[in-house]
Amino acid sequence: MKKRASIVFGDGSGVLQLPQIRRTDAPRGRILLLRHRLHWKRASMAGALGYHFTDSERGARLCFHLKPGSYDTTALIEVLEQMKACYRGERVVLVWDGLSAHWSRAMRAWAAEHDRLTLERLPAYAPELNPVELLRSSLKKCELANLAGDHFADVADATEQGIHRINHNPQLP
Repeated sequence: MKKRASIVFGDGSGVLQLPQIRRTDAPRGRILLLRHRLHWKRASMAGALGYHFTDSERGARLCFHLKPGSYDTTALIEVLEQMKACYRGERVVLVWDGLSAHWSRAMRAWAAEHDRLTLERLPAYAPELNPVELLRSSLKKCELANLAGDHFADVADATEQGIHRINHNPQLP
């Protein structure tokens, strides 16, 4: 008989300091100007949405990690090390896409050292199967929409506000 495990969906995404242009509420006949400094600096977001099998009262748990630049295998392993604290003593099935950093030799070796962790790959070209994609999309359409931040901290603050909004709405996760 298989032991029951918590399911965790993972996903990563890039965020530019350039504004995500969305519909605005400008007065009729007036054009709203969105000014920004044309920064091409990139940040990356890693998200994990977990469903605890052992304690259904806990509900879904959403974790986001934001960092300047891009994720590589080493950075993703650091994120997973932090996430481990949320699932102490539980078996975890981590479901994520086929990004090369997710399936590198170093990642597979790290996962092999953790007997309570199982990695599963989502089918190619099927982002609708990963609920983290929908939450990240909500974040980009609300808090990051039309944000013309001058600094990385502006993007980080807006992202944190969005994560709080998502976490406090039981319908979203």
